[in-house]
Formats: sequence, C-alpha cells, structure tokens
Amino acid sequence: MQSVIDWLVRQFNITFIVDNRYKLFITGIKNTLTIVFGAVIIGVIIGAAVAIVRVYHARSGRMKFLNGICGAYLAAFRGTPITVQLLIMYYIIFTFIQNGIVISIIAFGINSGAYVAEIVRAGIMSVDAGQTEAGRSLGLSENKTMYLIVLPQAVKNILPTLGNEVVAMLKETSVAGYATIKDLTRAGENVRIATAEPYFSLFFVALVYFTMVWIVTKLLKRVERRLAKSDRG
Repeated sequence: MQSVIDWLVRQFNITFIVDNRYKLFITGIKNTLTIVFGAVIIGVIIGAAVAIVRVYHARSGRMKFLNGICGAYLAAFRGTPITVQLLIMYYIIFTFIQNGIVISIIAFGINSGAYVAEIVRAGIMSVDAGQTEAGRSLGLSENKTMYLIVLPQAVKNILPTLGNEVVAMLKETSVAGYATIKDLTRAGENVRIATAEPYFSLFFVALVYFTMVWIVTKLLKRVERRLAKSDRG
C-alpha cells in the first residue's frame, strides 16, 4: 500500500509540481475555453445567417445565388475533417495572422457554423407556418416576422441539439495542437513527453474535458428547464 502511495505522490510531483508544469495545464485550459467561446459566437452567427437564407429560398425561391453559396459552404465544411480545415487555414489561408488562437477560433467557428446552420434551419421549419401568417397579418414585414416571431420559437426547439453541437465542438478543439496551439491536449502531451510518464498527464486531461462537458451540459439543461417553465407560465 505504501509503495502505491509513494508512486502516486511521485507521479503527481513530476506531472504538476516539477518545473511548475501545472502552469502548462492552466494555460491549456484557458486557451481551450477561449477557442470554444469565440468559435461558438462565430458558429451561431454564421449558422443563423445561412439557415435564414436557405429557408427564404425554400419558401420563396429568392436568394438563389446566396443559397448556392451556402450550399457549397455546407458541403465543403461538413464533408471534410476539421483537422484538415484547421491545417489549411493555419498554413495556407491565414498565414498573415500571427496568433494561432485567433486562427483556431475562426476555423472551429466556420466549421461549427455549417452544423449550426442545419440545426437552425430545422428549428425554423418546425415552427408552424401559421405563426408567420399571423405576423404578416399584424403588419410586420417578412424580416421582422422572422426575427421577432419565428426565430424566438425556433430557439426553444433547437436548444438541446445546439447544446450537443457545443459539447461536440468542445471535444473537437482537442486537435488544435496540430496547429501548434497550446491547448489542453497539447499541454498534457508536452508534459507526457517531458516526464516520460503518461498516466497522470493524460488522465488529468481526460478528467478536465469530462468536467467541462458536464458543466456545459448542466447549464444547458437548466436553461431548457427555465424555457419550459416560461412556456407553461
């Protein structure tokens, strides 16, 4: 028993204490959360815009050119791996940007937008057409009807699926290290290489990801419950 305790203490020390390696993990966690937060904002903005264009085209036949661009965007970013997209943006498209975190935010945001677009589009289409007709009968323009009546109802419908996309993207950011970003996974890998001991570093990385996913899931469920209460109220 004592030998096991000694081993655990040794592993803890060389993983976190020696050379202040815990700072690598702190930096990795900060960078990961920064990438996720920025990418979520970009993804929601792009996704909502693309979804609206595709819905307008489906219902009215207008915006044919924009709908074609949106269709190509969805096909390209849903049909290729995020790792490849990240490397292309880092080494080819955004070479003029010196900050790898910014490039990662853009890459993950654009990728996420392709999935959010389909989620939002499905949410908009799930809203009864009578809601749009009611808005127009009240004198609201097509745009105001969409933003004031349809979208708020669509958000309630898509929130669980949108939450799953956020969780998926949080885990996908673990490949940011391919673009030399010092994210959480890269921090664990650097410590593993420095110590030649994979146990504590890799299990700690897994635990942190699990904790972040658990927190995000709990927060989303709380929001869902509040929205459900407001509907009943």
